[in-house]
Amino acid sequence: MEKIKIGITHGDPNGIGYEVIFKTFADSGMFDLCTPVVYGSPKVASYHRKTLDLQTNFNTVNSPADAAEGVLNLVHCTADEVKIDLGQATEEAGRASFVALERAVKDWKAGLIDALVTAPINKYSIQNESFHFPGHTEYISNRVSHDGQEPLMILMTEHLRVALVTTHLPIAEVATNITEEHVLARLRSLANSLRRDFGISNPRVAVLALNPHAGDSGLLGTEEQTAITPAIAKAEDEGLTVYGPFAADGFFGTRAYEHYDAVLAMYHDQGLAPFKMLAMADGVNFTAGLDIVRTSPDHGTGYDIAGKGIADENSFRQAIYTAIDITRNRQAWNEAHANPLEKLYIDKRDRSERG
Repeated sequence: MEKIKIGITHGDPNGIGYEVIFKTFADSGMFDLCTPVVYGSPKVASYHRKTLDLQTNFNTVNSPADAAEGVLNLVHCTADEVKIDLGQATEEAGRASFVALERAVKDWKAGLIDALVTAPINKYSIQNESFHFPGHTEYISNRVSHDGQEPLMILMTEHLRVALVTTHLPIAEVATNITEEHVLARLRSLANSLRRDFGISNPRVAVLALNPHAGDSGLLGTEEQTAITPAIAKAEDEGLTVYGPFAADGFFGTRAYEHYDAVLAMYHDQGLAPFKMLAMADGVNFTAGLDIVRTSPDHGTGYDIAGKGIADENSFRQAIYTAIDITRNRQAWNEAHANPLEKLYIDKRDRSERG
C-alpha cells in the first residue's frame, strides 16, 4: 500500500509547532505510516531543534515531489531569515505562518500531498491582505472546493466527536446565525462526514439546544422552537438519525454523549469547553465537508511554554493518525461508490425501528 504524503505547516514559529513536530517524528515508527512534508524554514527548524536539544533530523527539499521516505522532509518556503521571538506574537512570525499555509494548500491542489496537518497559528498576527479570516478553517474553506457541502469544524477523539453550527463568532452574533437552514446544513455535512470519513453507516447524532434548559418551552428563548427542532425534523425526513435538542449542561454532565456517534453544538465554547476538559491531551480538530483532508491539534501556539521543551506532542500525533485514517476511509468510500448499483428497493422502516 502506497504511503500517504502528509503536508504539515509549521504554524507560528514563535510557538510550540516545531517542538511537537520534532517530538512526534522522533518515533521512527511514524515513517512506516506516512511520508511527512513540513512547510517552513530550515533555519527556524534548526534553531528550535538546537534550543530544545532534540535529535530528530530533517531533509530539506524543494518540493513534496522530492520527499524521501523514512525521514522528516522540509520544504523551504519562508524568507531566508525569520527572526524568532519565542512566546511573542509578531508580524514576521505571522507572515511566516501564512506563507507556509498558502504553499501547502497550493501543493495539495497540485496533487503533491494527500492531506494537510496544520500546527497552531496566532489568528491575529497572521492577518494580512490575503488572509482576513478568523482561522484555518475559514481560510481553507475559501481556498478549497467542497462540492456544495457545508464546511464543518469537528473536534474529536476516538470516542467523542463534537461539531459546531457556528465557529469563530462573537457571542452577540450567535443567536442570529442559528437558523433552520444553517442547522440543517450542518446536520447534513456531519452525517455525510460520519459515513464517508469515519465509516459509520447509520450515524446517531445528538443536537444541543442553544438556550438554558433547551429554552423552557420559549420562556428562555425561542431558537429551539423556530430553528433547531424544525431542522431536526427535516433531517429525520431525509433519513438521518438525529436526536434533541438537549440542554448542554445535563447532556455532558450525565455523559449522554457516550450514546452517540457525534454531537452538534450551537457555538464554539458550548461544544469545545466540555470537549477540551474531557480530551485536551489527545483531541484533534478536523475540518469536514471539504475535498481536502485537514486536521490539527486542539491546542494553540503555547506561547507560555515555547522553548521550554515541555509541550505535549500527543494531540499533534493524533492529528497525523486521524489524517491518515480519514484519507484511507475516503479512498475506500470513493472506490465503493465509483460505480453504484441501481437501487432496487426503498427502505420504509418506521423511525421507531432506529437503533
